[in-house]
Amino acid sequence: MRAFLRTQLWPAIALLAILTLITGLVYPAAVTAVAQLAFPTQANGSFIVVDGKTVGSSLIGQYFDEPQYFWGRPSAAGATPSNPGGYDPTSSGGSNLGPTSRRLIEEVVQRVDALRKANGNAPIPADLVTASASGLDPDISPAAAAYQVPRVARARGMTVAAVQALVAKHTSGPMLGFLGAAHVNVLQLNLALDGLLQPGS
Repeated sequence: MRAFLRTQLWPAIALLAILTLITGLVYPAAVTAVAQLAFPTQANGSFIVVDGKTVGSSLIGQYFDEPQYFWGRPSAAGATPSNPGGYDPTSSGGSNLGPTSRRLIEEVVQRVDALRKANGNAPIPADLVTASASGLDPDISPAAAAYQVPRVARARGMTVAAVQALVAKHTSGPMLGFLGAAHVNVLQLNLALDGLLQPGS
């Protein structure tokens, strides 16, 4: 029994304690320290602060349906009759409806009709009628933003060129020039339209 304790049990306990210390304390502390030093904004949630008040995160979408704002992707995250817009960060997820789902087809048709009513009969980019897997996508494609420019300009009494320039300013290219696709952050663009987004935010 003593030999078992000395050669098997105590080494196992010691190894467990060492690995717990390394993986449970040292490694998380090191990652947190590096993140706070190198990427403090991202490490703390990429919050957007206006006049000392947090208005959202550049990583989590919000629901907009007023004509003077750009609209994001449809969201199935927590979408209910009382919260038709979705974008509930506590219920992140997609609709789980497949491409042959009659319900999905009906929802897309409804979205197309609503967009045409608000924006006219120009071709509608796919990301404006299909929800993302997370339901919290903060970005839309440049094509989706361009599609909405005339409506936003009309609602705000701005020229189309002025709104296009603002969209261009808030369009980000692929990461490192080739990873992902170009995108426009909806919340940041709408805050810029309201004149609330500070330079560099």
